[in-house]
Formats: sequence, structure tokens, C-alpha cells
Amino acid sequence: MKNVLISSCLILAILTSCSNDDDSINLVDQVEAPITYQFTRNGSSTVNFEGQTTRIQMAQELNVALMDNSKSATELQNMFAHVQNENDFSELNLNSSDKSIRSKVAASKDYFSANTTVSNSIKSTMDGWITYQANLVFVNWEITAIPGSAGQLQQSGGGSIRYVNAKGLELNQAFAKTLIGGLMADQMLNNYLSTSILDEGSNIENNNNNVVEEGMPYTTMEHKWDEAYGYLYGNEDNPDVPVLGADSFLNTYLNQVDEDEDFTGTASAVYDAFKLGRAAIVAKNYEVRDAQVQIIRENISKVIAVRAVHYLQAGKSRLAENDMASAFHQLSEGFGFINSLQFTRKPNTDVPYFSHEEVNSFLTELMEDNGFWDVSVETLDIISEEIAARFGFTVEAAAD
Repeated sequence: MKNVLISSCLILAILTSCSNDDDSINLVDQVEAPITYQFTRNGSSTVNFEGQTTRIQMAQELNVALMDNSKSATELQNMFAHVQNENDFSELNLNSSDKSIRSKVAASKDYFSANTTVSNSIKSTMDGWITYQANLVFVNWEITAIPGSAGQLQQSGGGSIRYVNAKGLELNQAFAKTLIGGLMADQMLNNYLSTSILDEGSNIENNNNNVVEEGMPYTTMEHKWDEAYGYLYGNEDNPDVPVLGADSFLNTYLNQVDEDEDFTGTASAVYDAFKLGRAAIVAKNYEVRDAQVQIIRENISKVIAVRAVHYLQAGKSRLAENDMASAFHQLSEGFGFINSLQFTRKPNTDVPYFSHEEVNSFLTELMEDNGFWDVSVETLDIISEEIAARFGFTVEAAAD
């Protein structure tokens, strides 16, 4: 069931009433979060994250196209690295946009501004998945997959058909789940919520003096915070009051984790922290703002980890049932979430829960020899235990 994330007002100090008006929240030492994510100045909304909505919608279309065997590698690559006014998408507003997915993958200021080698490597890997999908998986669309050869597999009982590479990996799943970390989480946790972005240049001074961007109703700091919000809630019908399940990416998996009784409250913790942090920016209380950043980082990172373990364990169960198609599907999702672990962020640190090197080590283990065709239960359990231990939850809790 989708969760409507409407919470009561959060009060950090003794306050008199709730308000959605930026002009009325002017106490430095007292911060009040509104009931919903609504902030205004002089009667106009100060919330804007159009670019984030655009990229999510581009990613949605690309996700579908990766399962359309009439598409060429060039068409798919053009969707990934869209150029303004090229007809890469079905929606005119996406085609006319100067945004692209690829330009924001592994592109956060904190993690990649001084590490372009790793950034380029991650992008190159994703380029390679697209090319392989079009040139090998699509070509073998009607051929049964076997170890060492791409093709299709049908789940037991006449279930869904899965299309895998030579090692049993669904490249569309690896790609989509890597976007959850490499685009949504990285831009949110390591870019727009970072002090290097929020406090860049004269942002603090301008925010303190309510100096807005030219022609806009918002300060730069307010806008940067909203852009982080947009990577999670930007495809909602009403982003002020998110219900989750609004895309195929982080928004949906936050909902799935929250529906697990072992992790109930994760979604409301994130939503409440976003509201309170934004209100703190309006109140010029940066200590409160920064505390909310840590809450968001911890919980969004946890979502990625929980789903990684969940899918590894689900894949293990399907292998035991000898349902290879279903097992490979689960393991492919887990593969993508593991790849996304390198974009997580430990609270109050400048590092992820798992480094790029640690993540690559996990992925290499999974893809050894014939990949998922002969991956061992022991390997799946060891990786699951390492992830769960690092985050402080149990494998059993995530496997539900």
C-alpha cells in the first residue's frame, strides 16, 4: 500500500502555529516545519525542481526503451546523453530540454569533482550495458539463453520472460538500479545537500538577506535544497504531498522499504527531514538544516542497502527452486543496488558506506566464470552479511 506522507507539524522549539509562508518563518532560533512541502514568498511558491522532474521522466522512458528490441544502440545512447531539440523521447518537453541523464551520473561535487577518472569509468560501464543490450541481447531476443550466450529465459509456470546477457545479468535492471544511486542518490546526498553547494559563494549571505535569484522568487540555497527534494519526489502528481510509487526509481523503493515492518518510518523520516531542513533555511538556522541532511543521508543510503540484500536473498531462494529466470531477475536488481552503494553517504562523514573498489569487488565476485549461472549460495550470503553489518541491520530483516 502506498503511504501518504502527511505528518503533523514538527516543532524544534516552542512555537505558536504552523505556516507555509516563507515570510512568516523568521525566527533564527526556532524552526517549524509545515504540514506539507509548501513554501512561499510574497504569495508565490518558492519551490522549483523542474530539471529533476525532467531527468526522472527521461530515465523512465529510457528504462522502457531498454526492453524494446526495435531500438538501436545509437537510439538508446542518444536517450542517455540527450542533446537539446533532438527527438529522442516521446514527450516534446523532454526533447526540447537541455538536460540529459548521463551528464548527471556520478557527477556530484563532493564525490566526483576531483575524481573524474572514476566518474568516467562509471559512465563508460553504463554506456557498455546499453550497447550490449542492443547489439547482443536484442539480437538473441527469441533465443534461449545458456551459459556464455545471451537470450531469453521464462520463469516457472509460464511466468515472465527475462532477457539476459551471457552471464545471466539483466542489463536493463543493472542500468536502472545503478541510476538510483548514480543519479538520484548521488545528486541528492553528495551534491545538492552538501555544504559545498548549499553554502557556495555568497549563498549564506544572500539567504540571510533574502536576496533571490534574478527573476525568481527563491534564494539559491532554497533552490538547491528543492533540487535535492526533486530527485526523490519530482515525478509525483502532487510533490507537496508525496504518496510514493511515482516512478521506477528511488521514490518507489523508499516506499517498498517503508512497507517492511522492520523499516517502517523510513519514508516519514525522510519527508519530515526535507520539510524541516527547508524551513530551517527560511529561518536562517543552518545547524538545524545540517542535522536534517544527516537524517536524509542515513535513510536514503539505508534504502539502497536494504534492497541490495533483499534481492540477493530473493535470488538465492529462486535458485533453490531451480527457477533460473526468476533468480536472475532478482539477482540483477541486487547487482544494480550493490553498484549504487558507492553513492551512499555515511552521516557526518565525506565517504560512502562502501567504496568504489569495494563495490567492484562484490560485482566481480558475482560475475566470476559464468556469472549468475553458477554463483554460489555462499557468495550471496557473504555479500549480504557484509552489507547488512555495515549498515546495522540483519539479513533476515531485509530479506522479508
